[in-house]
Amino acid sequence: MSHNRDAWVSQRAYSLWESEGRPEGRGESHWAQALREFEQLELTRASADGNDLIERLKAAGRLMRVYDEAAPAVDDDRQLKAAR
Repeated sequence: MSHNRDAWVSQRAYSLWESEGRPEGRGESHWAQALREFEQLELTRASADGNDLIERLKAAGRLMRVYDEAAPAVDDDRQLKAAR
């Protein structure tokens, strides 16, 4: 994981440096910014199915719609036929 992190941070720092016009003497600040961005991405990364994120949001009281407790969806075809 460390190799992936270093590669990502290096590429992001280089991108920041290029986007600012390749200024001299800003390598450390670009690296620090890229590292902060990577850490933020790591904090928000969910599992492939998203279950860990849903559980964290439930625990924090920030999930606005809980799918396992939501009312069953109404059949759209039935609604369309009734509207005609």
